[in-house]
Amino acid sequence: MTNSQQPKVPMHAVKVSADPGASQEARRATEDAPGSAPPPIPPGSDSEVAPRARRRTFTNADKRRILQAADLCTKPGEVGALMRREGVYSSSLSTWRRQREAADLAALAPQKRGPKADPARVDALQIAQLTRERDKLRVELDKAQLVIEVQKKVAALLDLLAADNKRGNT
Repeated sequence: MTNSQQPKVPMHAVKVSADPGASQEARRATEDAPGSAPPPIPPGSDSEVAPRARRRTFTNADKRRILQAADLCTKPGEVGALMRREGVYSSSLSTWRRQREAADLAALAPQKRGPKADPARVDALQIAQLTRERDKLRVELDKAQLVIEVQKKVAALLDLLAADNKRGNT
């Protein structure tokens, strides 16, 4: 039989080799691969709710410990191994180093002597000062209004006297 005379075999009838790795590339995306099956769901669990991923946080002690270990690394690749082991990115190390330097500078900065300002006390003092100023201005306003009233009465009396003088002269 020549090549042109061979019987045609449908695609689904072609045998797959026993090596699963060799045929892995030829499988369709919709087929079930042996390693791609989802993990079995235990009975009684709620499959509707997926757990939320939470950002990993490091305590200050962890940060100091990791930074100290990174500072002790001298050989090439040791810092990378440390970061992989601790699950830390290089950007985190840089940020932590900056924070450590800022904290060291803040610790070395001269501290202001004397009692610390209490924000509640500062607010209370400011309120008391503003109240005193308001009361003082009210007293001044009352005096000014009294002077204005007296001036009005004096002007009215002078008008009366001027009218009497005109009547007496005529």
